[in-house]
Amino acid sequence: MNAHSSLVPVVSANALGIPTVMVGGLPIAVLDRARSAELMVEWALARRGDALPLYVTSANGQVLSLCARDPALRALFTASPVIHADGAPLVFASRLKCRVPLPERVATSDLFHDVAKVAVERRASFYLLGASPEALGKAERNVRRLYPGLTLAGVRHGYFDASEEEAVVAAINAAKPDILWVAMGVPREQAFVVRNRERLTGVGVIKTAGGLFDFLSGDRSRAPQWMQAAGLEWLYRLMLEPRRLFIRYAVTNPHAAYLLLTRSGGPKALAQAEGAPARKL
Repeated sequence: MNAHSSLVPVVSANALGIPTVMVGGLPIAVLDRARSAELMVEWALARRGDALPLYVTSANGQVLSLCARDPALRALFTASPVIHADGAPLVFASRLKCRVPLPERVATSDLFHDVAKVAVERRASFYLLGASPEALGKAERNVRRLYPGLTLAGVRHGYFDASEEEAVVAAINAAKPDILWVAMGVPREQAFVVRNRERLTGVGVIKTAGGLFDFLSGDRSRAPQWMQAAGLEWLYRLMLEPRRLFIRYAVTNPHAAYLLLTRSGGPKALAQAEGAPARKL
């Protein structure tokens, strides 16, 4: 597999019929949760057979900050034709700066349930990859309880090293899941997908999922709805884990706010995001 070709989307957002807007330096899909769920299952079922899997990922303020600082990391995200807005501030910024605003936040911890409901109806299967063995075990039990009609083709914790990766990929291919959820954190999960996308021939759609399994397991709780709506879920998480998150948020939040104000909108925002001089079109 050519390293450069692995960073090129299998199919463009335009070819998928998905409009995008530049928000904080990344091309974000103009999709709501319900439509995203329908499309993910539709794409997965259409790829049963010999098509390469479709890679779907998400961005929040931390991701915007990291991508602006590291072009190699940004390339891992733009290798996906569909980047969801997993942060209310991205939605707010699009309403201020973009001609077409984002309809709503598409949080992976909510989207999973939307996709699961459609998957039960359409008989699409899931594979869960990531988290610790204990968290994954609890997440699997809860998913089976919540969605008894859902086919779980397999599960695998995320604690493996490079020498085991080939066996992990082989096991996923053998299970032939329609949708593979990869929850290993940024940027490890994006790097895993890009590195193995052309080898995951038994998969229809791959969705990166961050800390999803910790929420599914019950080990972590979501913020109250009013805090989510106000874009303050980060504050709720900070209150729960101040030692782990204070430095991260102190560094990334102001930078993300700057990016949302300066790298959202039209061609100028795109040129700034790519590190090129802005051109008038």
